[in-house]
This record gives sequence, structure tokens and C-alpha cells, in this order.
Amino acid sequence: MTTPDDPPAPTAATTRVRVWDLPTRLFHWLLALTVVGSIVTGTIGGAAMTWHFRLGMLALALLVFRLVWGLVGGHWSRFASFIYAPSTLWRYLRGAPRAGEHLDVGHSPLGAASVFAMLAILVVQVGTGLVADDEIANVGPLNRYVATDTGLAATAWHKNYGEAIIITLVVLHVAAVLFYRLRRRKDLIGPMIGGDKALPAAAATGVPASRDDAGARLKALVLAVLAAALAWWVMRLGG
Repeated sequence: MTTPDDPPAPTAATTRVRVWDLPTRLFHWLLALTVVGSIVTGTIGGAAMTWHFRLGMLALALLVFRLVWGLVGGHWSRFASFIYAPSTLWRYLRGAPRAGEHLDVGHSPLGAASVFAMLAILVVQVGTGLVADDEIANVGPLNRYVATDTGLAATAWHKNYGEAIIITLVVLHVAAVLFYRLRRRKDLIGPMIGGDKALPAAAATGVPASRDDAGARLKALVLAVLAAALAWWVMRLGG
């Protein structure tokens, strides 16, 4: 039995296209858990700060991975596929895309803005955490390499403005997913779990699929190991 909220089932006139490769999907959900865990442990404080630092280093590794994967990953995971001109965003908002633009296959212009905003603020948040010093018991591994005033300013940003901006972006992201699901009947979660999007056969013509074979996944694994090694090295700089 289906309900009015169920997404339309694929039909004979529908073609499934691999949009999100496995490395991108794993990154997405790991980063989501890492961000939530970081906010919770940072709020609790005390002994939970040990896990806050560990999650911060995991976030560093994930961000390094994603920034490189945005250059060498599957087609729809590459930044080049969702860097849009202001005119494209305007056409999207007006509901007048040009033929062949495929603005709703990967990240839409609005979704792309959300992705870049989240990546940017997370880079800043991790960076300020690395040099932070709360003058009590918690010191970032790179604090020794910056002036005292810089470390204190980074701490203030990390604990206040940075966290508030991230929470706001997370709430907006969840609200957007719910809006597309309930109002526009578009499932954004399913493709980020299974990887495929069901597209109308006519609209799928000319839509490139993201490479997601064993070779691509091995490349992602090597990159993930290197990113983790970099994060470990940075952590060790703190002694």
C-alpha cells in the first residue's frame, strides 16, 4: 500500500542513473555524524572534549578527502559539475533552465550554494579548532604555532559564531530536504543512500553517470588513507 507521501515508483519511462558514487555517499553520512557528534560533545564539555578533538580530526580528514575528491571523483561529485553562474541560478529560480543543463540531476544551484557554504564554514571551524586555546584544559595541536591573541580569537569564533553558523546551515539543509520531499515529491535522501536517481527516460538522454566501479573506489580508498594520515600527523604536532 502506498501513501500520498510516497515518491513515485520508477516506471518503464524511467531510467536509473548512477549520480552519487559510493565514496561521496560515505563521506556525506560520515560528515553528518561527525558534525552532530562534534556539536554534542562540545556542548557537554568536560571529559567529552576528548571525543570532540577526535571528531575534529576526523572532520579534517573528511574535508581533505572531499576537497580532492571534488577534483577527481565521479562526474556529479566534481566541483566542476555544480559551479553555477549567477545567471544559471536565476534561471533555476524562475523555473526556466536551458535544454541540456540537467540542473536537478546532481546538486541544484541552490543545493550547490549550500554545499559550498557548508564546506567553507567547516574548513574555518576545523582550522580555528586546530589553533584554539580555552585557557583551561583544551588546546589545539597547532596552537603553539600562532600568537596568543590569534589563538584566543580563534577559540571565541569556534565556540560562538562558527558553531551557530553550522547549526543554522544544518537546520536549513534538513528543512530543504523535507521541503523537496513533502512539497515537490522529490526524494533527495534515497539517491544519497543507493546512489541512483530515477530520471524520466527523455530527460536522462545525455546525462552522464558517475563512475563508481572498483577502480574508482580503490582510488577513493587510497585518498582516504592519505587524508587520515595527514590528520594523524597534524594531531601529533600537538605533542
